[in-house]
Parts: sequence; structure tokens; C-alpha cells
Amino acid sequence: MLAIQITRFGSPEVLRAVDLPAPAAGPGEVLVTVEAAGVNFADTHQVDGSYLTADMLPHIPGSEVVGRTSDGRRVLARVSGGYAEQVVARESALLEIPEDLDAGVALALLVQGLTAWHLLRSAARMSPGETVVVHSAAGGVGSLAVQLAKEFGAARVWAQVSSAEKRRLALELGADAVVSYPLEDKADVILDAVGGDLFERALDSLASLGRLVSYGNAARAGFIPVDPARLGRLNASVVGFWLRPTLNAPGAFDGPLKELLTLVAEGRIRPVARYAYPLAEARRAHEDLLARRTVGKVVLRP
Repeated sequence: MLAIQITRFGSPEVLRAVDLPAPAAGPGEVLVTVEAAGVNFADTHQVDGSYLTADMLPHIPGSEVVGRTSDGRRVLARVSGGYAEQVVARESALLEIPEDLDAGVALALLVQGLTAWHLLRSAARMSPGETVVVHSAAGGVGSLAVQLAKEFGAARVWAQVSSAEKRRLALELGADAVVSYPLEDKADVILDAVGGDLFERALDSLASLGRLVSYGNAARAGFIPVDPARLGRLNASVVGFWLRPTLNAPGAFDGPLKELLTLVAEGRIRPVARYAYPLAEARRAHEDLLARRTVGKVVLRP
């Protein structure tokens, strides 16, 4: 089978198309023939070796697929090694999806949709009536966070983006305004996947008892110390978030994911899934993602 593998950490050029034997399913597992594999920004950190946990080499990236089981079910699945024509998944990590649901839309809801849901519900504990700022608001997580913040009752949702095209998209998705720092009015919740200087500027724009949730380091910035005395003066907090351990909690996976699927079916949120690449061109997909040439969900199709 065709798979994308890395044998060393580095830039997207280390992603190589290889021919490997199909994996074998063990007890409690099922073999899935992949229709589409999701690409997440975290995958770029896995490739360059900067992810929160180091992977053993050689390594096949990818944590989510839409595909079909040997008994004919069309499923959305959490996996390891998703950049491949076939992959093994735990039966408990599968969710059957309708035949007419676009694979890119379904994949947008798994890692990125669950991240956006838990950022607002679990990490920020957003309350109705609050003001929410979403960094990278045209990205996979950000584009859903804008819509979910509105769905969850935010009084104002402000977007932070990097181009005119992304500004238009954020406003189309329901953002009330596109903002830059410093903010004239303070924010109750700020969702930050960028880090670096943007994190520093965002911190000073928190309202009293505001929460800045850090869930990524797209800027590849070094360690940023946070002075507790500064937080005290601001009367605010910084919250770190990582999806992987969050999903280990009872009810953290199935319930939120089914809610997201319902919101899509009812037309209340609209995942953005415009960018599909052949599996063999995973390197180009990563290059475009890192260069901010994409919006919404990026997928690979075998």
C-alpha cells in the first residue's frame, strides 16, 4: 500500500511516499480502507520533531481518517498513521457517518472540531454574553471556534487573521469584527494557537477574570515565561490545552462529536473544507499549510 513516512525529523521535504505492507488488525481493532486522511497543524510539529511527545522513527503521520471497514461501514476514525491507503483503528475509536456526508467536512469535526469545542467548553469555560477573540480564525480550528462561540452564546466574537481573504472568510462565518492588538475593549476569552509575540500582546488585552487559552505554537517561538505577578495585576489567567489527554475523560469524545455532527446536519455550523491533495503530495500540503496558503480543513486523498 502507499503510505507517507518520515525516517528523520525536519521540514516537509522529509515526507516520503513509500510502499508498505498493509497493517493487520488485532483484537478489538478493524482495518479501514482510507477515503481521506485529515491534515492538522500538529502533524507539522510531529514531522519536525517539536510535538509535545516525540514519535519513534520511522513514523507515518496522521491521526484521523474517513474510510470503509471490511464489513462495509463508512466511518470517521481516530488512528495512528493515517497518511496511508489502509490503517488500523480501535473499534472504540470509530463513528459511523452518513454516505452523503463530505469526507472533508467529517474530518474537520474530529481533531479540529473537538479541539474548538473543548477550547470553549472545557478549557475557557465560556459563558453566554462573553467576548471571545479567535486567533487564526480562518484555520481549521479557528473557523469552527468562531462559529461555535456564536452557537454557545458569545455576545461578541472577534477574529484575528493574516490576510484580506481570511478576513472575508471570518466575517462570512459570523465573526463580528476582525481585530488587532491592543484591543480597545477587553476580551473575556482569547484562543491562541500562534504563541510568540501574538501571545504577549493578547495577554494585555484580557478583561478582569479573562482567560487566554494557549493550544499551539505556530510561530515556533521559544519558551515564553509568564510572571504570576503579572497575572495577578491583570486578574486574569493563562490556560494550556492539549486535545489528546482531554479525550481520555469519560464522555469527552462521543458526546461532543455527535453534537458537532448534529449542528452540521441542522446547518447551524459550516465546516470549511476546500483543500484536498493526493496522498502522494503530502509534502506540498504541509508546505502550503505552513505558508498560510490554506483555510479551513486540509485533506489527503489516496
